[in-house]
Amino acid sequence: MSLPPDPNFKHSEQSVSAGFKKTLRKTLLDIRKNMTADEHVRFDHEIGRQVSLYLRSRMFKTIGVYLPIRNEPDLLELYEELSAKMHLSLPVTIDKDQPLQFVRWKPGDPLVKGDYNVSIPAMREPVDMPEVLLIPCVGYTVNRFRLGYGGGFFDRTLAEHPDTHTIGIAYSCLLTDFPTEENDIPLRCIITETGIML
Repeated sequence: MSLPPDPNFKHSEQSVSAGFKKTLRKTLLDIRKNMTADEHVRFDHEIGRQVSLYLRSRMFKTIGVYLPIRNEPDLLELYEELSAKMHLSLPVTIDKDQPLQFVRWKPGDPLVKGDYNVSIPAMREPVDMPEVLLIPCVGYTVNRFRLGYGGGFFDRTLAEHPDTHTIGIAYSCLLTDFPTEENDIPLRCIITETGIML
């Protein structure tokens, strides 16, 4: 299932854009929430396999990952595999209007609750911007634009680090369409349980 674009949307009206995205975001989050436990397990495993295949032919040494919230794909099994050959880090928020900072982490390291109820490493050892990021998507388009939660954290981060290799992570049922702004930048690829969208 994917959602069609709204034919009544006028791209020049930013206030309408914000309202449209807010409504769309709620719809997509409901779709993700209503997936069955079995679907989550099967799809998460397949997404992890696809990410592993994608990274296998690339020489990245550092990767920023995420810990799932709000029914996002859970890739801990993949992180265990990656930690044997790459340095992993997790994003932390510094301030609501600031880009993300990344801190060293590997599976098994102790965690605490940070801002927005997101788990972060108990030991916050900052690292340089990772070469590649796994970025969870609330929704995504065929042109690889990402819809997030609306906080703008990844947008601000990537504006400062435009050469970062960005991999969107999503379920295929969240394919949709929405208006983009002039400064929006598509992700390098989107990976779902059905494959890799370049």
